[in-house]
Amino acid sequence: MAKKYKNHLLNPEAATLFTIVDPLSPISEQYRTIRTNIIYSKAESKTQSVIVTSSGPAEGKSTTSANLAVVFAQSGIKTLLVDADLRRPTVHRSFDIDNTKGLSSLLSVRRMSLGDVIQESDVHNLSLLPSGPISPNPSELLSSARMRKVMTILKSQYDFIIFDVPPITTVTDAQLIASQVDGAVLVVREGKTEKAGLERAVKLIQQVDSDVLGTVYVGENQSQDYSYYYS
Repeated sequence: MAKKYKNHLLNPEAATLFTIVDPLSPISEQYRTIRTNIIYSKAESKTQSVIVTSSGPAEGKSTTSANLAVVFAQSGIKTLLVDADLRRPTVHRSFDIDNTKGLSSLLSVRRMSLGDVIQESDVHNLSLLPSGPISPNPSELLSSARMRKVMTILKSQYDFIIFDVPPITTVTDAQLIASQVDGAVLVVREGKTEKAGLERAVKLIQQVDSDVLGTVYVGENQSQDYSYYYS
């Protein structure tokens, strides 16, 4: 299975699945540490659903969400990764799955059910809900009553759900999902994320009464094994 994803190291349109390609690497271990921190991020309640976002594009949020989904599933947790970035989806490329139907189809076609759009991955315990066709009105779909109903059903069927959403400062989509989950994970990239953008991202999350569970720092890796490290 690892060989299948080796090409992602050179594919800018797919997340690099470090946790599959090299599960014993320091980067994979860092993702497991992040998983533990998320699980224990709230002392008073269980964390079951999160968004992974950033303040701007190309900061690593899709790579982070994909690898977190893998390590949650590897620990025996029934996990679902949802591609809620209906503008620039990546999950189908990262996991080499079909994207002719997905979340956008589920929200716009009344006769479609979850069973029609959720796909099983090569990783045990990990299911995938791709974005589906690019929608002309993603914000309207994500704010719909049908989306709230879908969210309720997903929470009843999965132990942990990760939503890969667009950068929160660029469109309202991330806020719409943030208001329905237990918290947000913010991805910060060395040399790219600006302080003002990060501060605005935090405020936007708080405006919808959601919590910032923490940040994932993406920095340059001096070992040259991979271009970046995650912590």
